[in-house]
Amino acid sequence: MSQEIEIEFKNLLNIQEYNQLAEDLFSQTEAIEQTNYYFETPAFDLKENGSALRIRKKNGTYTLTLKEPHPDGLLETHDQLTEKEFLSWTAGTPSKAPNVTAQLKQMSIDALALDYLGSMVTFRKEIPYQNTLLVLDKSIYLDTEDAELELEAASKKHGEKIFNSLLENYQIPFRNTPPKIARFFNRKR
Repeated sequence: MSQEIEIEFKNLLNIQEYNQLAEDLFSQTEAIEQTNYYFETPAFDLKENGSALRIRKKNGTYTLTLKEPHPDGLLETHDQLTEKEFLSWTAGTPSKAPNVTAQLKQMSIDALALDYLGSMVTFRKEIPYQNTLLVLDKSIYLDTEDAELELEAASKKHGEKIFNSLLENYQIPFRNTPPKIARFFNRKR
């Protein structure tokens, strides 16, 4: 099964903080456009399970990802989709996705009960940074634009140390930062 544990730290940024980081750390990096397409049941069963479901279109590929709580971060389960399968999911008739549907079944969620609720376009820059992956995102969704800094690490301890040091060096206050899908749903209401 295609699964991984994601250990990440994130912080929303204002435009000045975004521009400073872009200039200082990401000036040699091209932004990659990706679009997340979000799904949920009418009763918000995924949210009730602390989970989220999206299809990410990036570089002409489509990846269906279910994110679930895990003691060390998030458990991500993936299935690769064709464009036809992607269109089927957004039209309300989910195609085969054996890894994700098996996980949904464990939560007693039928893929046919999922509704496509909208998308978020993100312009992402990534660089290796002190044995982590540092990500600078600018996202556009539902007449909103926001920016965030993310850091992905192999261990929680190392990632937290590097992330906190980076925020401190740039005098960026720590902000409680919900995941992109939560920000999307909060704005959609």
